[in-house]
Amino acid sequence: MKLKRLGVNIDHVATIRNARGAIYPDPLKAALLAQNSGADSITIHLREDRRHIRDYDLKKILKNLKIPLNLEMAPTNEMLKIAIKYKPSFVCIVPEKRKEITTEGGLNLKKNEVYLKNIIKKLKENNIRVTLFINPKKTDVNLSKKLGANCVELHTGKFCNLFNKNGNIKKEYLKIRNAAILSEKNGLDVHAGHGLTYKSAKIISKIKHIKEYNIGHFIIAESLFVGLKNSIKKFKAILK
Repeated sequence: MKLKRLGVNIDHVATIRNARGAIYPDPLKAALLAQNSGADSITIHLREDRRHIRDYDLKKILKNLKIPLNLEMAPTNEMLKIAIKYKPSFVCIVPEKRKEITTEGGLNLKKNEVYLKNIIKKLKENNIRVTLFINPKKTDVNLSKKLGANCVELHTGKFCNLFNKNGNIKKEYLKIRNAAILSEKNGLDVHAGHGLTYKSAKIISKIKHIKEYNIGHFIIAESLFVGLKNSIKKFKAILK
């Protein structure tokens, strides 16, 4: 059985740097440390407002990284041009609102169907694997397949919020599991992410159809107390 993959999102290293307008901490240093600590890929989200990761971070990290880089981006012409220019291994298309603190849910696939299909086609023509960040819904899974995506990343935010508040997680867990099963049947690689902690990831990792987990905020927050290397290694052990 193949081990489940861990993608480490380093956006919030840049958040800390930008808070003071400093040159440290360096996201590249975090990416290389994560790589050496067992991360299977590095995720960065180049937002339209550049609130954390900046264009020069993307360029530096791509130049120095030996494991795949997963570029999260909004479905815009600007971001499409950047992706084609730099050619990261993977692109994950995510919804983006200027005033949101973090990504609030999956893409509205139906609303943007024609536009998304065109973006996916252009990215794949440039040998970039394309993931769609979606809510764990049957309709979204089927539409992701229709649009030509290689993978889906199931939004785990609602599940994690309920888990953190000691709410009833059964319904959301089943939604994620069923979406993962359907995605696999559709020939899509299945990823999961958003809001995962050690405890919630342990539960979600029981869904064997999910092959990759992208985790960022908790890893960076936890690294303040145990170090980045130890936080990553603990997640890797949980995902086994």
